[in-house]
Amino acid sequence: MMKPRIITRHLASQRLGEAQLLDLVADTAAERVRYFFAKGTVRDVALAAVSKPVLAEAMIDGAPMLICADPEPGSTVSQTEPELFAGDNVTIATRNNEPAETVAAWLAYHHTRFGLTGAVIFERAQSGEEPGFWDEVDALLHKAGTAVQVVVVFSQVPLGAQHMPPESHPFCLSEAPGRDRMDVPPADRWRAPLAEMSIYEIARQRFLPRARAVANFDLHDLLQPHQAGSPFDMAAASPGVAVMLTGQHCYPWRVRKGQTPSFADHICVQFDKPLYRQRWCVAPATLPQGASLKCLQVSETARQPGGTFFRFMAIRHPINRISRIVPKSSLVEQDALLALAQDIFNASPVRVPAIDFSMPEQTKDNRTAIVTTMKNEGPFILEWLAYHRAIGVQDFLVYTNDCSDGTDRMFDLLQRKGLVQHRENPFRQVNLKPQHAALQAAEHEPLIQNADWIICMDVDEFINIKTGEGLLSDLYAAIGDANMISCTWRLFGNADIDSFCDKPTIAQFERCAEELSPKPHQAWGFKTLFRNTGIFKKLGVHRPKGLNPQLWDHVRWVNGSGQPMPKHEIRNAWRSTVETYGYDLVSLNHYAVRNCESFLVKRDRGRVNHVDRDQGLAYWFRMNNNATTDRSIQRHLPKMQRKLEKLLSDPEIAQQHHACVVAHEAKISELKQDPEQQAFYQELTGARMKKLSRMHRHFGANVFLSGPDAIPEEVVWTDHDERFFFTVEKAKTNH
Repeated sequence: MMKPRIITRHLASQRLGEAQLLDLVADTAAERVRYFFAKGTVRDVALAAVSKPVLAEAMIDGAPMLICADPEPGSTVSQTEPELFAGDNVTIATRNNEPAETVAAWLAYHHTRFGLTGAVIFERAQSGEEPGFWDEVDALLHKAGTAVQVVVVFSQVPLGAQHMPPESHPFCLSEAPGRDRMDVPPADRWRAPLAEMSIYEIARQRFLPRARAVANFDLHDLLQPHQAGSPFDMAAASPGVAVMLTGQHCYPWRVRKGQTPSFADHICVQFDKPLYRQRWCVAPATLPQGASLKCLQVSETARQPGGTFFRFMAIRHPINRISRIVPKSSLVEQDALLALAQDIFNASPVRVPAIDFSMPEQTKDNRTAIVTTMKNEGPFILEWLAYHRAIGVQDFLVYTNDCSDGTDRMFDLLQRKGLVQHRENPFRQVNLKPQHAALQAAEHEPLIQNADWIICMDVDEFINIKTGEGLLSDLYAAIGDANMISCTWRLFGNADIDSFCDKPTIAQFERCAEELSPKPHQAWGFKTLFRNTGIFKKLGVHRPKGLNPQLWDHVRWVNGSGQPMPKHEIRNAWRSTVETYGYDLVSLNHYAVRNCESFLVKRDRGRVNHVDRDQGLAYWFRMNNNATTDRSIQRHLPKMQRKLEKLLSDPEIAQQHHACVVAHEAKISELKQDPEQQAFYQELTGARMKKLSRMHRHFGANVFLSGPDAIPEEVVWTDHDERFFFTVEKAKTNH
């Protein structure tokens, strides 16, 4: 049996004129030399660096490659060694800090199970940086009896991407949570993600022209066991064809403290957003003329589906917490990975904790609770409370803070009469935004813990049930065994009503956005009614959060038309899309602006979630939709009025409501005395903003990001047909 051996080679990296050369490969048999220039080299600069006649040229992923008959005088030349891997099954890979044990295990695994006999590994570390490393790999291969020949190729220049940190950093991983908020280390081209994709063609020309088959997968990739046939055999049997390999990202649930991540740790994949990589395997001697090996494909070559592999992400990105590279709430065990760890690597990986779970039985009354936060909403409380009591909501948990219009006193009174539970918002004590603080506190309240169904919503939102008699019981019956119902916003505008009037919101405001209104971005936000089952760990503003991933297949989530939501939406989605919106059974009527005078108070009050964002003209423009009419909610007016009249029949409640109205009107008067607020009010009530409230269908998303001032006057005042569309360059905004 051939002994494993490791051979070291170097790229002939050098400067030619103003150009950086990665390698200069001489094929004496063909009397040709190939100049492989660094990525980003301008073609004219490459041509100017070569004095010999150019016989052929190509671009390989942004890097020029020139073929000449002779090398430049005095240049360093790499000689081809086609006999090294003649008849072998070979991989091309890069090493970027993987430990010796991983490299040896990778070679041994593919040798034993897939007939690998050779490897060309480009070492990303500088020559001499890790003395003895490859001797250690060689010793491990000898110990395991792995008969694989390895050529380790060093480069005198870095092969990584400019301006990128080391590849091991989570910033280099698209699925890493909070990637846009990371503190990114300095750029390091020696360790950054690979940029010089010419190395695959360099390997082919120097070492692999007589190889039986050549595959491209890296040291953190393993071909999946138990597949029918080896990709090497498939490629050898398919002359001139690239056998395409598909790889899925996989992750550990947890790596034991003090240990380096290994193949055997990885037992999980993402259930909702699986990520895949593409690689290839070819018989190089059969490739058509003009073909070149690239990272993701082989040019000028037909393709056929081939094998599958796993990409072991904690090997490529070794960190102390798996949650830094992938949302753990998306991870589920996969049987094939578990078998790989236990049966092939004889390991006992850390398993996903089991949860003893059974779906609670549906109760007869389906007790429903609303959690809400309020500040200075006094005039609107009783209608909202009466409406939702009328459609079947039994419990209300209300958090208030810093009220000056009697909102808190109203809820104290309503609690005393057994109608709601009222709490002071603890946001200052816990250093959270008011809405998030309230939801965190609510999780410990018996009212929430004992509820069958829960929704987190605001006083300007009304659940509009369109099935049956419009009761929650009708909705629950219509959705069968679903345990989440997302109620998509229908944005209602001010219907050109400027002044506050103490009349029901749902009676006054009939103008709204069209049903098909994917813009602005906020138009299709939703709030979610969900069964209190324990599938999710905590409350969220738009939907429950903190999915227990072991229970993901128990989620039965439907949209407002009763249609299933796709599984990739389960963890984080907060808005509907063209594919997922639905209004047939239920919508959430969102009266975000009401009238212009009350909007002044709302703006002065601030927001309970995005407390640092102004509700100015851009907000009004986005949320004030008067394009069409929807009166469907008004069928519930009679039962709402009966509940409201009963509330107002209590003298204390009536008196406090009157006090809230008076305070609201006084605040409006005060604000309108301020010159800045008066100017803002005049703009809200002007003809321009009223016209724009009916034109949303004509605008691109960037218009709503930029605000109404980005719209030219001729666009505003021209009458357009349905096909008219206007947009602007993208602008940053605070939603």
